[in-house]
Amino acid sequence: MNGAASIAAVLVVSVATLVIGAYGLRVSRTTSDFYVASRGVGPVLNASAVSGEYLSAASFLGVAGLILVRGADMLWLPVGWTAGYLLLLVFVAAPLRRSGAYTLPDFAQLRCESRAARGVSSVLVVAIGMLYLVPQFQGAGITLRTLTGAPRWVGPLVVALVVCLNVLAGGMRSITFVQAFHYWLKLVALLTPVFFLLVIWGGRGGPDVGTLDLAEWAEPLTGEHALYLTYSLVVATFLGTMGLPHVVVRFYTNPDGRAARRTTLVVLVLLSCFYILPVLYGVLGRVFAHDLVAKGRADSVVLELPSRVFDGPVAGMLTALVAAGAFAAFLSTASGLVVSVAGVLSQDLLQWRTEHGQGIRAFRIATGVGVTVALLLTLVSADVPVAHAVELTFAVAASTFCPMLVLGIWWRGLTAIGTISGLVVGGSLSMTAVLATMFGIDHEGWLGAILTQPAAVTVPVAFTTMIVTSVLTRSRRPEHLAQTMVRLHAPEHLGLDRGTFHPEQSTARR
Repeated sequence: MNGAASIAAVLVVSVATLVIGAYGLRVSRTTSDFYVASRGVGPVLNASAVSGEYLSAASFLGVAGLILVRGADMLWLPVGWTAGYLLLLVFVAAPLRRSGAYTLPDFAQLRCESRAARGVSSVLVVAIGMLYLVPQFQGAGITLRTLTGAPRWVGPLVVALVVCLNVLAGGMRSITFVQAFHYWLKLVALLTPVFFLLVIWGGRGGPDVGTLDLAEWAEPLTGEHALYLTYSLVVATFLGTMGLPHVVVRFYTNPDGRAARRTTLVVLVLLSCFYILPVLYGVLGRVFAHDLVAKGRADSVVLELPSRVFDGPVAGMLTALVAAGAFAAFLSTASGLVVSVAGVLSQDLLQWRTEHGQGIRAFRIATGVGVTVALLLTLVSADVPVAHAVELTFAVAASTFCPMLVLGIWWRGLTAIGTISGLVVGGSLSMTAVLATMFGIDHEGWLGAILTQPAAVTVPVAFTTMIVTSVLTRSRRPEHLAQTMVRLHAPEHLGLDRGTFHPEQSTARR
């Protein structure tokens, strides 16, 4: 494949990303700018940024690859990843914004009045962020290797460098503009080639791909333990969205709870428009490039389809456009993940100090540390399909922060001990399954099915642990619980006592 045009497209996207990020540097002056863009991002801009961040390597490459390989069963991925925002809208968006927190550990400390709960949350934020960063870097490696034959480590290194420069420059303020730009680029990058591909398919042109037995591919629930695996995938994708730190942190950037709800509604529209396209690429891959399954290159189907159907400059231009969109996906999601991880590292785990206990310098140092660790994990992990690696991350989020947020917002009975117990139990069980899969540890039967899709087991266990432990420790409910619940549920314009929690002061006292 002639990669000159694709390399040029990747370079253009990288330079455009840095230029837009540099604009954010001009308006990033305070710690609040770096963490939450001073809570001044409007619903439409924020929804574009949320969508740009959320549509990762798994969405751009992985969904089409899994549909190419496994067919109808994988349609739950785009459905679940979109529906997760509906649950986020109903249960979490507005109360989370009203909390005034910068990060999920901030929320844990506010709701539980416990630094231990904050510490456990911090560890989980970093773990989830690292697990999500790995498939982004893997996707970058796949893209450059497919287009140019470059070694596996080149793509992750390029993404890491661009993301570092962007986040170091202006934090959340910079990447808000970058991610909004990336969403629209990704939409155009998939929409334009698929239009031409559908025209060729409708005219029954293109290469002769022979005959295919589509019965098993088109029929859902045909494999071993298929019913369990499907329900577990549904649980992970529906509930995992509200527990992803890099998704949740974007809702802290809205001016108020009403704006957070509006942002979520716009996100639902934008995601619904986008997720039709990877499904079409998976189906078209079955028609024009089914040999990629046997070659173990299903994740590259989006990148290879234009050159399979077209020749000459048309193939080169369409491939370059798809490559630009793919690289935008890696950069956008990786940027959001790095911001969420760096925020927690600088505030809690690494505990570098500035005059106010946190600050821009600490945030920048934590950015370098987080990206370096993620790169190392990418190089030592097994070649798990990109979308499946993200599925597993959703399972961890659904088994930890989803119960904490839902119970913490809507149930007065949650205690610090109950929160910590649920986070530890849910996190330990789901992380065990994730690590076993990432490092290629295979099991047969039901154990293998649970390790592949753990959410149907780990999520109920986490909820049950939090509830039972909280009931047993009901005498240790937070002292300022009434004020906290007012803060979470009462509209901001009402002059009510919301307590005195401020994340800046909270971390300064640690």
